[in-house]
Amino acid sequence: MSAAKTLLKKSGPRAKHTSSSPVSEPTSPVLAKVRLETISADRAGQRLDNYLIGQLKGAPKSLIYRIVRKGEVRVNKGRTKPEYKLCAGDVVRIPPVKLPEPNAPVPVGDSLKKLLQSAILYESDGLMIVNKPSGLAVHGGSGVNLGLIESLRQVFPQYRFLELVHRLDRDTSGCIMVAKKRSCLRAIHEQLRNTGGIDKVYHALVAGGWPRACQQVKAPLLRFALPSGERMVRVDGDGKRSITRYRILQEFGHLTLVEAKPVTGRTHQIRVHCQYMGHPIVGDEKYGQPEVNQSQQQRGLKRLFLHAAELRLTDPSTTKSIIVKAPYDQNLTTVLHNLATG
Repeated sequence: MSAAKTLLKKSGPRAKHTSSSPVSEPTSPVLAKVRLETISADRAGQRLDNYLIGQLKGAPKSLIYRIVRKGEVRVNKGRTKPEYKLCAGDVVRIPPVKLPEPNAPVPVGDSLKKLLQSAILYESDGLMIVNKPSGLAVHGGSGVNLGLIESLRQVFPQYRFLELVHRLDRDTSGCIMVAKKRSCLRAIHEQLRNTGGIDKVYHALVAGGWPRACQQVKAPLLRFALPSGERMVRVDGDGKRSITRYRILQEFGHLTLVEAKPVTGRTHQIRVHCQYMGHPIVGDEKYGQPEVNQSQQQRGLKRLFLHAAELRLTDPSTTKSIIVKAPYDQNLTTVLHNLATG
């Protein structure tokens, strides 16, 4: 069976959702009472300013820093600084504040809700792994009203804590980790910092015949901005050390399906390393070849052909090693089928 076909089936059954009552968010722009919040062990190590940003949703950072500076915020009845790292058992006094009128959150549509519910590949008490759809940004901002993490918080309101562990480009699909506990978030970040702690495996369809002798690309990457403000990345001697390992999965003559394993985690790393080798990813509007992209669009490709196919890590919630695979979406499946059958 080809490597492409192995991703047409979903990973094994996931753990059942834990049941708890939904957490209601404050709807009033005015918080009129003093609150005394005791810090749980799960929040230990978080900076005070970041904690307050989460508690006073919608409050500008300038307001957060002002009430801390004036001593209106107290930790264990004493003044402190915004960068203070909270300890389990600390009692934080949060003063009454007037918040800006909040913008109503963009509701998740029924189709996206069903898509995300069916996209959960793995779940435990502290970790959720989602098969992110192509075209969905991981978070809102910069003209994006609703991202993956905001959508998940609406779809699963019973979870008090949902945070992205890492990111994927908007047009990249596949495995993305979401922490359900702060302790899990910290533990997985530690794994990511350790070489070989987490294996990320991507599949990419690239232009031309990938050279069999090329099993690793080691080229430093530098981020820069175009005059238009668009952020880009290029291979540059002044850039950061960047390494990607490659393996051929299937050859289609004028195109090659490759496996890419990033050793480092730079922005657009796989895409730019493919471009640097002269074999850009098909459907890549930033770093690709327009004529190749247009040709494959006419054949039905509607997106960037880059997919986070597999994750291998230790789940801190269970201390067990897990392998999670994300199936291709219908568009990638159809494109590979058409290429294979001519």
